[in-house]
Amino acid sequence: MPAYLNEIGTAVPVHDVHAPYLEIAPYFLPSETERRSFAKMAKRAGITHRYSTLEPADPSRWTDRYDAEGFYRPGAFPTTGERMKRYSREAPLLVDRALADLAKRAGGGWAEGLTHLVICTCTGFAAPGLDHHLVNAHGIPSTVERTLIGFMGCNAAINGYKTARHIVISDPSAKVLVLNVELCGLHFQENAPLQTALMFMLFADGAAAALVSAEPTGFELEAFRSDMLPDSRDHITWDIGDDGFDMWLSGRVPRTIFKNLPGHFETLAAAAGRDIDLWAIHPGGRTIIDAVEASLSLTPADVACSRGVLNDFGNMSSATLPFVLQRMLSQPRAGRTGVAIGFGPGVSVESMVFSEAAQ
Repeated sequence: MPAYLNEIGTAVPVHDVHAPYLEIAPYFLPSETERRSFAKMAKRAGITHRYSTLEPADPSRWTDRYDAEGFYRPGAFPTTGERMKRYSREAPLLVDRALADLAKRAGGGWAEGLTHLVICTCTGFAAPGLDHHLVNAHGIPSTVERTLIGFMGCNAAINGYKTARHIVISDPSAKVLVLNVELCGLHFQENAPLQTALMFMLFADGAAAALVSAEPTGFELEAFRSDMLPDSRDHITWDIGDDGFDMWLSGRVPRTIFKNLPGHFETLAAAAGRDIDLWAIHPGGRTIIDAVEASLSLTPADVACSRGVLNDFGNMSSATLPFVLQRMLSQPRAGRTGVAIGFGPGVSVESMVFSEAAQ
């Protein structure tokens, strides 16, 4: 019995922080050379909007605070514990909005018959956590089977869908809710070099909620592939520090993807066994999409959906790829075959083959 990705709901916070960040980031850079480099890269980033749970402060308050509430204060940035408390407060609210969007698309009875819950996140942790919130706030049975996919990074959505597919194939009566929620804005660092400031320019907050079941609607989840690219262990790292989570994103990542992705895709294409019509590339950044486009000889039209999500929302880590898939689901045409590809620490690659169900 096949498994299907039936529908996806998404949500972002209300505060658009991209333009304010471009204005304030140069204050953290020590030299005019770095400030010029930052401005040049910002113009080429392919991002217009990014959203955060934190409201930017008025520039007149920058000597006192960088956000309206004072979560980030000069010389007094929050500890990891304080950031996790904020995550525990904000993540459920954003998840609720993603579920409201799911209800609009899938119907108000989305929770009926729900048997499994898969939560993917890498930006915050608490127990009891989002699983308990969902049971208490959304009428999900307390007997729902729960799985947490934690700290895998930007490609975790594909792992979530793969886990859901395994569940449905083993039990065709199962109905799985897959959640991706990321609050990347909680991990801003005060004493950041240029490379880190450029990384913060990419990331944003977002959430996605998807239903996977044996009901033949949406996308059939056909095949999956995992890989770790050679000699790339230090290219993307994500560590828990004393003052938030610390990320490193090497400038070598695009070249590593360009060099190694054809071999990964060859096996995936064999699993598909037919031409690929849809390309859901994780919008990890403009250069990431560029590398995939060049490596697999794609056209600008092939990656337009991914570039559109990057422009409109930035990189929301594991929540980003579902935004791309949601846009594809909203324009159904039966029979098309698609590939989704995401990248995470390692550099690790997760990918899947999907096809549109008959309408």
